[in-house]
Amino acid sequence: MKVRIEKNALSNGLQQVLNVVGMRTTLPVLSNVRLCAKEGGLELTTTNLDMGIRCTVAAEIKEPGSLALPARKLASIVKALPEGMIDLDCSSEQAKLHCGRSKFRMMGMNDHDFPNLPLFPQEEGLCLEQQQLRRWLQHVSFAQSEDENRYLLNGVLFSFKEEADKTELHIVATDGRRLSLMQQEVAVPASFRGKSFILPAKAVQELEHLLQQAASMRVYYNEKQIGFDLSLDENAQKSGLVQSIYLVSKKIEGTFPNYLQVIPKATEQRVQLDRALWLESIQRVSLVSSLDNYTVRLTFTENLLEVSASSAEFGEAQESIAIQYAAKEPVSIIFNARFLMDPLKALTEDTVIFEFKDDVSPGVIKTKEKFQCVIMPLRIG
Repeated sequence: MKVRIEKNALSNGLQQVLNVVGMRTTLPVLSNVRLCAKEGGLELTTTNLDMGIRCTVAAEIKEPGSLALPARKLASIVKALPEGMIDLDCSSEQAKLHCGRSKFRMMGMNDHDFPNLPLFPQEEGLCLEQQQLRRWLQHVSFAQSEDENRYLLNGVLFSFKEEADKTELHIVATDGRRLSLMQQEVAVPASFRGKSFILPAKAVQELEHLLQQAASMRVYYNEKQIGFDLSLDENAQKSGLVQSIYLVSKKIEGTFPNYLQVIPKATEQRVQLDRALWLESIQRVSLVSSLDNYTVRLTFTENLLEVSASSAEFGEAQESIAIQYAAKEPVSIIFNARFLMDPLKALTEDTVIFEFKDDVSPGVIKTKEKFQCVIMPLRIG
C-alpha cells in the first residue's frame, strides 16, 4: 500500500474514529485502526465489537492495500508531524511515514483478523434530517440512566408507533426518576413500522458528536445492530473527509419499560414560563442547596412563582417570577435542581409549559414541539 495524503486531513480522519478504539481488550487487533487504500481515498476503521466506525479521507492512492496500525500512537505521530504531505508506504506488517524532514517506521498487524463492520440493505434505510435528529437526541439524552445495574435504561429508545395512517417516532430516555420524550411524525420504510430499538448511551454520545458535521443521514437496523450512514456537509469535506461516516452499534437487548404509563394522563395546573429566566433563577438559588441534597422548592401562588432553597451549611436563597396563575391555594413542590435544569438547558424554545397537580405528583415540562419531561418530586421531612 502506497498513499500520499495531506497531514491535517489524515489527522482529522483519525480523530473521527479514535473514540471507538477498543481499550483493555483481549484482542490486540481492536486497539488498531484499519487503513485501507482503494479508489475513492484512504478508509479508516475502528471497532470495539460493541460499536464500530468508518470514514474516508481524500488521498492519492499510488498502490492499494490495507494494514492495521496502533490507533492512538498513529494519531499522536500524525498530529506531531510538520504541515505538508505525508507519504505512507505499508507492507503486510509495518508502515513507513515520511513528512518533510521526519521519518517514522511503525510496526503493524495484518488486518485479516480485523472485524468487518456489518452491512445493511440500502433500500431499507430510514432517511432523517441530521439537525432534527441531533436536536431530538439533545432533548432526551440527559435523562439516560448511569446505573449499570439498570442496563435497559442505559440508552435511548427509538420506537416507531403506528397511528392510523401515520407513523410517529418516539425517542425516550429515563433513569427511573425522570423521563424525557420527543414525538415526531416521520415517513418510514415498512420494515420500521411498529418496531423499536434501544441505542446504548456510548453510541448516543458518539452519534451526537458526528451529527455536528453531517448534512443528512440514513438509519438501518436488524435484530442485533443499528447502523447510521451520515452524509457529510461542506465544512467536513473541506477538512479532508469524503463520502460519509458510517457508525454501527449493537442495540441493547431487552424490553424497555412502558414509558407511557409514567406520563400523567391529566394535570390540574398549567403555567407558561420564560425558559431562560426560570433556568437562571434555579441556577442561582440552588447555589445554597446542600451538597448531599441538591434541591429547590417551587411555590406557586396567585400570579407568582417563588424559587427557593436552603441548607444548614450555606443558608437560604429565593427569587420570584411573575406568572399568569390563578391559585385557589398555594402549591409547594420540591425537586432535584439538576432534574429541572437539564431539560431547560437542552431546550432552545423561548417559553416552556410547566404542568403539575399537587406536591406529591410528577411535574411535567412541555414545549410546542411535542417534547415533555416528567420529573418526580422529592419528599423531605
